[in-house]
Amino acid sequence: MIVLLTGASGFLGARLTRVLLQAGHHVVCAVRRPPQAASDGVPVRYVAADFERDVTVADWMPRLAGVDAVINAAGILREHGRQSFARIHVQGPCALFAACAAAGVSRVVQISALGADEHAESDYHRSKKAADDYLLGLPLDSVAVVQPSLVYGPGGTSARLFTMLASLPVIGLPGRGAQQVQPIHVDDAVEAIAALLAQPQVCGRVPLVGPHPVSLRDFLATLRQALGLGRPRFLPVPAALVGLAARVGSHLPGSLLDQDTWRMLQRGNTGDAGPTAALLGRPPREVAQFVEPAAVPETRRTAQLAWLLPLARWSVALVWIVTGIVSLGLFPVQQSYELLARAGVPGPLAPLMLYGAALLDLALGIATLLMKRRRPLWRAQIALMGFYTVVITVRLPEFWLHPYGPILKNLPLLALLWLLYEMEER
Repeated sequence: MIVLLTGASGFLGARLTRVLLQAGHHVVCAVRRPPQAASDGVPVRYVAADFERDVTVADWMPRLAGVDAVINAAGILREHGRQSFARIHVQGPCALFAACAAAGVSRVVQISALGADEHAESDYHRSKKAADDYLLGLPLDSVAVVQPSLVYGPGGTSARLFTMLASLPVIGLPGRGAQQVQPIHVDDAVEAIAALLAQPQVCGRVPLVGPHPVSLRDFLATLRQALGLGRPRFLPVPAALVGLAARVGSHLPGSLLDQDTWRMLQRGNTGDAGPTAALLGRPPREVAQFVEPAAVPETRRTAQLAWLLPLARWSVALVWIVTGIVSLGLFPVQQSYELLARAGVPGPLAPLMLYGAALLDLALGIATLLMKRRRPLWRAQIALMGFYTVVITVRLPEFWLHPYGPILKNLPLLALLWLLYEMEER
């Protein structure tokens, strides 16, 4: 079959492309930025498409020429900038589905979400349901609306979040962590979606879930054991406090906890595993099998770095900010002047050096918290701390022998800054 796949560069779409090609299909990948190089010898081609822009039937008709089936794998979890639920989940897909009806496409598969039903409370679910309902009402021969539960897989947002939580020394749980989830591994989800092309008789809404529901507490405990981290320590967090954090997170770009995700977690995310098992020809894999044994070391390291690196960054920021505040007057100013004089700073320049350095420290601390591209910032901090260390070594060498080690502590700080520099995305 010739399959048009939207969202082909995404978490599910990229895996679907590989599985469809392995099954012998020809894939037309609809992506916002098609690659420049052609795929020689591979039955795949790319077309430029964008649900933010392509919202009419006329936009999609040329892309459907010769296409036998369409799979819509495009979607967003949160609105950001021009990316809105209205465009990407409703207007764009509905235009594509109407074009499918006009072009006589034989099979359409919409990847929606479990919970996109009449009880939907979040904007995410309601927008998915709007497109689902529209598609199911069209005069098409074979339509399946796939409703995956939480999808776990390497590189996925859910996997990063939950493995990070599972790796924490103390895991905070909303209430007792009794919220019900039924996660499915991404490989099972993709295999089941691809199987729908060979089973056109499977129509309507199709849940894709793991073998059975588990509580959030048990899910995280099982993941932690799979990572080889031993028994977890849980800390119940009052639901009111989680709700407050969700409201704050709704205003923070990139936050995975917002009011929508909090509502979805409270509601639960479970379904009948029968359709999934029927498509796979076997039961979907258990949570304990989500992390492949060979991938355990890398997955564990990635999960731990997900919280250790922000912790290190905040610690470094706190050092600069507190140092700046202390230098601005909490420490006796006269003693600061005496130290500057011993370091070779002339008396008339002492106020400028003291308060200038204090403001610079404050600026570095604030920049550490706010800047997104921090590699130049880490270099600047390493250089400045190295300069301070050299000056004090030459002018005030006795500080190396101080029992509290004020200069000796610069060495692990420099090592930490270098680690942050090396781990920063380029």
